[in-house]
Amino acid sequence: MQLPRWWELGDPCAWTGQGRGTRRMSPATTGTFLLTGEISNDPITFNTNLMGYPDRPGWLRYIQRTPYSDGVLYGSPTAENVGKPTIIEITAYNRRTFETARHNLIINIMSAEDFPLPYQAEFFIKNMNVEEMLASEVLGDFLGAVKNVWQPERLNAINITSALDRGGRVPLPINDLKEGVYVMVGADVPFSSCLREVENPQNQLRCSQEMEPVITCDKKFRTQFYIDWCKISLVDKTKQVSTYQEVIRGEGILPDGGEYKPPSDSLKSRDYYTDFLITLAVPSAVALVLFLVLAYIMCCRREGVEKRNMQTPDIQLVHHSAIQKSTKELRDMSKNREIAWPLSTLPVFHPVTGEIIPPLHTDNYDSTNMPLMQTQQNLPHQTQIPQQQTTGKWYP
Repeated sequence: MQLPRWWELGDPCAWTGQGRGTRRMSPATTGTFLLTGEISNDPITFNTNLMGYPDRPGWLRYIQRTPYSDGVLYGSPTAENVGKPTIIEITAYNRRTFETARHNLIINIMSAEDFPLPYQAEFFIKNMNVEEMLASEVLGDFLGAVKNVWQPERLNAINITSALDRGGRVPLPINDLKEGVYVMVGADVPFSSCLREVENPQNQLRCSQEMEPVITCDKKFRTQFYIDWCKISLVDKTKQVSTYQEVIRGEGILPDGGEYKPPSDSLKSRDYYTDFLITLAVPSAVALVLFLVLAYIMCCRREGVEKRNMQTPDIQLVHHSAIQKSTKELRDMSKNREIAWPLSTLPVFHPVTGEIIPPLHTDNYDSTNMPLMQTQQNLPHQTQIPQQQTTGKWYP
């Protein structure tokens, strides 16, 4: 497949070419593959996955900060992947022209037993991001600095991991802070005295107090790389003892009983009638006792309540009588009050004759029994309004 003009496959950092789209690597090295779109400066994003699967292998990582930055595919395979070709599908999306392109990257993993690296040191670089460290010139400068300190015959980068993959925090966007990156290198000679200085008690004490240890060879790295010497890890695989232990049978280990033999189908029948009665009878008896106790309390202990209920009607009659008597007294007192009558009860002029009409009621009239609204027949001196009859005649 021919790649479009806006997509370029960059040169690998640690992989060796074996034809177009094919790379070879070993478990003892870290491979980096650059996916770039710098030819046309278009926003391009990449999607990588193992052929036939939705995601990449567990040992392979991919990072791309923005659509305008390069995508970096990197990782360190394990010994289980030796001899198995890994086909990675790379799909590129041009966000400006909406073009897509796909390319298959074949990775052949070879064994690293011919080039053993038993001495391994892991450094934590604070002023670098993982994509910056994976650049060929930056990684070459770091390996050169390590080689000057270590003086090995063979030195390779075994693993490169972002600090975020180790549980680190995302740095604040101030003062150009970096995420940090872990770089593990392997060599074929023992560690130098400079690297061993981290293990002395004085430097261990300073690290426990969150102080920088005193390392004589730190100045060889300080010009470009800020190394946290308290997080350095030195691994000597020549001194590692195998953790496999032969199992010694004794207490706590059951003897071999052979094959499992399930029980036969002819099992003895069991009578569950007694269990059923016990399960049903006990709760029923407890519920019956509680019901009897409640019935006794509610029905048989009400003598005082009944006596009080018998006295209640007499008390209510007395209260009613007192209220009625008080109401009557108030009405009698209201008749004797010398107050001005309302304007609605004062004499008014007759609308037709002009004569003065006396009040609707006299002073000794019982206003308490007067209805709120009176009919036309009950009102004296009221002029009747003529009504229209069906015959069309008017009657006064």
